[in-house]
Amino acid sequence: MGIYLHEMKRGRMGLLAWGCVIGGMIALCLLLYPELTKEGASIQAAIESMGTFTAAFGADRLNYAELMGFYGIYGGCMLGIGGIFYAAVLGTGMLEKEEREHTAEFLLTHPVSRSQVVTEKLLAMISQMLLLNGMVILLSVVSFCIIGEKPDWHDFFLFHGAQIVMQFEILCICFGISAFLKKGATSAGIGIAAALYFLGVFGNITEKAEFVTYITPYTYADGANVIPAGELDIKLVMLGMVYAVIGLIAAYGKYTRKDISK
Repeated sequence: MGIYLHEMKRGRMGLLAWGCVIGGMIALCLLLYPELTKEGASIQAAIESMGTFTAAFGADRLNYAELMGFYGIYGGCMLGIGGIFYAAVLGTGMLEKEEREHTAEFLLTHPVSRSQVVTEKLLAMISQMLLLNGMVILLSVVSFCIIGEKPDWHDFFLFHGAQIVMQFEILCICFGISAFLKKGATSAGIGIAAALYFLGVFGNITEKAEFVTYITPYTYADGANVIPAGELDIKLVMLGMVYAVIGLIAAYGKYTRKDISK
């Protein structure tokens, strides 16, 4: 597990930075919730009057004046964007950096197979992703306690579970892509994450774009879909896991056979 521990140590500062920024922004919004809800009715009316913008971020399906509606709007936006970008950066950089930084020669001289290298790096990424979400959840729970509010715990953990599944899907897709690239993988991963996010936003705007629900994981992880329904769309989740498995197969298949630049 030497590679796993090395990657955990190597990524600790990035994990801490991403977790503090995402969790801190959500916590800040929650701390402002008591003051903002004093004008809840007028703010909700203003949000609903914004038309397409309201629909784009699912605010038309969530009640701003209610705690979980508020959390779904702000938490969904910040964790939704921050989480998928973290997953994309993590996934695309894990294999590509060995060639980019010319450290592959040192890594591959160890008595480990390439498949073990991929497995330990994958486990490190999953661990870091889970730790990030743990930090966000902890900061949110502390904020709930500070403001004296109690969320619907079922919806709260269901929402965060959906976010983790979405991040895992993007992580695996980007991991697979990184096995094929020697440079520029991180930029490609960020581009993919951004495209999937905006496809989800586009799908919220018009029913004519229903096809995007089968492409972007943002559909099944969107707080505006998860919180009101109180459940996940299992068919879309399973489809997302198929994409994730394809990414993993690509990562193992390519990396174990490719000519590594040293």
